[in-house]
Amino acid sequence: MNRLALSLLVSASLVSAPAMTYAKDIVIGFTTSETGKLNADSAPQMQGFELWRDQVNAKGGIKVGGDKYPVKFVKYDDQSTSGRVQQLYVRLVTQDNADFLFSPYSSGLTATAAIISEQYGKVMITTGAAEGKTYELGNQHLFQTYTPANLYLASALDAVKAKAPKSKIALIYENGGFAKAVATGAKAYADKLGLNVVIDEAYDASTTDFSPILNKVVSSGADVLIGGGHFADGSTLARQLREQNMKLKMISLLVAPDVPKFAGLGSAAYGVSVPSQWESDASYTPDFGPTAAQFTKDYENRFHVHPGYHAAGGYASGLILQHAIEQAGSLDTDKVTAQLNKMDATTFYGHIRFANDESRHGLQVGHDMVLAQWQKKGGELEKEVVWPEAAGTAPLMFPISQ
Repeated sequence: MNRLALSLLVSASLVSAPAMTYAKDIVIGFTTSETGKLNADSAPQMQGFELWRDQVNAKGGIKVGGDKYPVKFVKYDDQSTSGRVQQLYVRLVTQDNADFLFSPYSSGLTATAAIISEQYGKVMITTGAAEGKTYELGNQHLFQTYTPANLYLASALDAVKAKAPKSKIALIYENGGFAKAVATGAKAYADKLGLNVVIDEAYDASTTDFSPILNKVVSSGADVLIGGGHFADGSTLARQLREQNMKLKMISLLVAPDVPKFAGLGSAAYGVSVPSQWESDASYTPDFGPTAAQFTKDYENRFHVHPGYHAAGGYASGLILQHAIEQAGSLDTDKVTAQLNKMDATTFYGHIRFANDESRHGLQVGHDMVLAQWQKKGGELEKEVVWPEAAGTAPLMFPISQ
């Protein structure tokens, strides 16, 4: 073959060969509480993140236009402290070049991270963070997965109104941003329903002896107790309620009873209910992503434990971001933000829609909560959806049988 023919052959092969594309990673940065008081709550959320990432990457990544980009996590241990959150989110943006952010676990840590995400104009999907105040500050790139805190105990109060409207209610809660926001909303809703809240009292997050507060509950004649905060305080409170043989018709605590290891409290867990962002028995027809049954199966196969709403919220956050990127066909912040702003869809986790008005931009306004209760089934403790009744997998045990 002469040089001219060889040259023409090489040129033709270069023209006809498809262009090589080198997909960059989509870098998602966040912190998680691998240590510190929020570890038990944060761990299943992290597992939800991981399951979503690994399933996406097994299919080649997130589709962006005609390409697929793998997802890469950059994460750090925030040690459950806001000071580290501030430092680490700056690092995630300025040194690790994160394209998008997930929030830490808890409303308090998320409020700190949001300052950084907005300062640098980064989309942050928040999960494990229900307090609504952060969305009243003019943030433009913050999008909430959870139902806001002021509605957390509405289902429990609806149940009390239906079952025993003359009950005396003790509202006992952790003195922190999330639980205080829940309690404020609960008190307002109880007043609206005409229910009688006889105690409204906060306790320090480090409380390990609830005897002084429980003595007040007894003296008040309260027969319903609602409140709590996170796993450490909530599980301790539940255990001490049992130890003091409190005669209560209903106990509904935040967060702690949804963590699978709460069942390890045995008889102290029995009858305790929890406002839940998601339960595996809830039936939604998703517009995208897996069904609840498929997510539950995949999670159990991977982690050998039944998922609670922390895990589901973590997975859903990734799913929401993925859908917005794919609909935008771009990694551009403004284009992805625009897709999140107009999202109105159902996932295995439930309905998702974000407020768009300036006074509460990014607040979750589409998602509804349920009430779950630890009951015995075949001699074993299992969580059942008990409210609203139309969505229930078992009747609400009211009063709690001793």
